[in-house]
Amino acid sequence: MVNTNAFDYINVLEKAADAAWLRDQCIANNIANVDTPGYKRQDVDFESVLARELGHRRGESMDEKVSDVVLSRLNVTSYTDAAAYSYRTDRNNVDIENENVLLAQNQLKYQGILRGVSSEFENLQRVMK
Repeated sequence: MVNTNAFDYINVLEKAADAAWLRDQCIANNIANVDTPGYKRQDVDFESVLARELGHRRGESMDEKVSDVVLSRLNVTSYTDAAAYSYRTDRNNVDIENENVLLAQNQLKYQGILRGVSSEFENLQRVMK
């Protein structure tokens, strides 16, 4: 990680890309275990972590908020979703249709994040010229 203000957005986008990658792995694992009795779906909640980190200081510009982000607070892990709840008799709580929608949504989000990183580097290149 580079510790200069010029890379603040890139560093946050990198954390978002890591979270999207982890979510993709969780969803793929959920799909693979759709028929495993007792399996509980896994997920990642980067969005609320990022919102909490950015939202703790109201009335500031996004540039100021992003420059104050502590990147180590944006590290996320997977969690078990609705561990005690299941509508199926085998206690598995994976809904294959929902997982497929989440997978497509996450892939679009990941592509958008990568475009954002690319755009930030293009902006840096323009500034350096």
